[in-house]
Amino acid sequence: MIKVLDMQFIRYANLFNKVTKIKCYHCFEYNNTIVFAVHKKFVQEAIGRDNINLEKLNKIIGKRIKIIAIPRGNEDIESFASILTRPIKFKAIELKGNEAIISAGAQNKASLIGKNKVRLNEMENILDQYFGVKKVLIK
Repeated sequence: MIKVLDMQFIRYANLFNKVTKIKCYHCFEYNNTIVFAVHKKFVQEAIGRDNINLEKLNKIIGKRIKIIAIPRGNEDIESFASILTRPIKFKAIELKGNEAIISAGAQNKASLIGKNKVRLNEMENILDQYFGVKKVLIK
């Protein structure tokens, strides 16, 4: 599982550590939202009481922030993807080899793909880094 970070995301991870006092294992962008991945037991602590840490990070960075749990394996792909794409909902996600097939309704399908396939490409990149998925199909 190779995760790619550039200098900007390293800065975001360091800022996250200073604000929350919790180590961020990965940081990436999806749908103009900065997503921080931490161990499952630290998610609530990282969010903070009354979302205080989320609000601080949002104010400093100037973008929406999500804090999610690091998936433990392929069995976590559905919960990981649903949290990542929230509030957009899909029916199911199925792994077939190195492909992920996401079942969604017509409106949600368009939202998951995004304009010029931007969100689809972001999703492929993220799922490749965490689950080894090379291709994402949305039906």
